[in-house]
Amino acid sequence: MSFAERFEDLRIWQDARTQVSAIYRSLVHGTAGYNDLGFRTQIQRASISVMNNIAEGFERKTPRDFAHFLDVAKGSCGEVRSMLYVAEDLKYLTCEEAVVLRENAEMLSRGIAAFTSHLRS
Repeated sequence: MSFAERFEDLRIWQDARTQVSAIYRSLVHGTAGYNDLGFRTQIQRASISVMNNIAEGFERKTPRDFAHFLDVAKGSCGEVRSMLYVAEDLKYLTCEEAVVLRENAEMLSRGIAAFTSHLRS
């Protein structure tokens, strides 16, 4: 694909990687969110899924396959946003922390959608 040599060069993958770090940092040892293993595992897996599906789709080398994996990544991004509402409601994150993380996830979702549209055009 002519837009990048490696998936690591893609802005959407870089943003997804940043999101994973932010999610992990938000659930530090000793906090209520950290102690809720089911919640912590679910949101971490969803955030990693975004990053990994971008990478896996890129490596497929066909625009159609890549677009499919980007659709999956976008869905996982929505799951992260939904889980952030749970984190806020359960007081695992402050309102301010949750809003920042949700806004970043929304921007990532828009970036994935734009990239997918480009692939399908």
